[in-house]
Amino acid sequence: MEMHQIRYFLAVARTGNFSRAARECHVSQPSLSQQILKLEEELGEVLFDRQQRGTTLTPAGELFLPHAKQILREVDEALRRVSSSGSVVRGRLVLGVLPTIAPYLLPRLLGPFMKAYPEAEVVVHEEVTPRIVEALQDGKMDLGLVSLPVAGAGLKSEEWFEEPLLLVLPKAHRLAQSDEVVPMRDIEREQFILMQDGHCLADQALTFCTMKGDFAPRVSCRSAQVQTLLALVEAGMGVSIVPQMAVTQNAGVAFRTMCPAPSRKIGFLWKRNRFRSLVAQRFVEWAKAYKGIPPKSKDFGG
Repeated sequence: MEMHQIRYFLAVARTGNFSRAARECHVSQPSLSQQILKLEEELGEVLFDRQQRGTTLTPAGELFLPHAKQILREVDEALRRVSSSGSVVRGRLVLGVLPTIAPYLLPRLLGPFMKAYPEAEVVVHEEVTPRIVEALQDGKMDLGLVSLPVAGAGLKSEEWFEEPLLLVLPKAHRLAQSDEVVPMRDIEREQFILMQDGHCLADQALTFCTMKGDFAPRVSCRSAQVQTLLALVEAGMGVSIVPQMAVTQNAGVAFRTMCPAPSRKIGFLWKRNRFRSLVAQRFVEWAKAYKGIPPKSKDFGG
């Protein structure tokens, strides 16, 4: 039994399709199928029920699945520990980052970090919080960069910085005509444009309006990207609440502070009992020491 056979088995079990599994593993389908057959011959059992409509695990495959996952976790853990045993920072860091953080912080962090540690590899996945939590728990990610707090069994977190959330308005909006702080009561009748369900920024905006403003915002539109959200605000379709790091020089929108002022806490998330590689440790240290974090801007009123 070889490690690549176990990886191929897990890929087919996860995707339910030999072709998709082969693409995921960067091998040809015949090669993957042949290795699965060799694994089945060694085990003396058929692991997959191969049908035209899809591939499912046989009872033997279901029995083998948790053991295969454990084998892969143990091997990956051993590789992380060995790669971190020397003084040179090397190895791979799989980093999960919220879409409302990644485009604003990572360009400033990753370039200098990779120059400082050229033998390190950082793989970035932009995902919403629930998927980052799931990937950390399954061992598919090493570190998450998220908005805290986050609920998840077996996870630990460390706060990095706290960031204000700002009201964004069309430039021609009446509340954008002065630099005054905007009271919550002045926006309760506005149409809101928020991030899609599953994005913690949308939940934070809804919770803030409900708890601090004592009103349920009327949501007219949702978006998966902050830049699209800003474009919709510029088009006059509504107002929104965005992180300070998303402040731009866009001439069509205005950013204002609110009273009371909402904020979010940005921090790191990882699996409690999983070994933190030297690459992960150095990345956290590098980020916390990096100048210009938290990002600040004077391009809004208040």
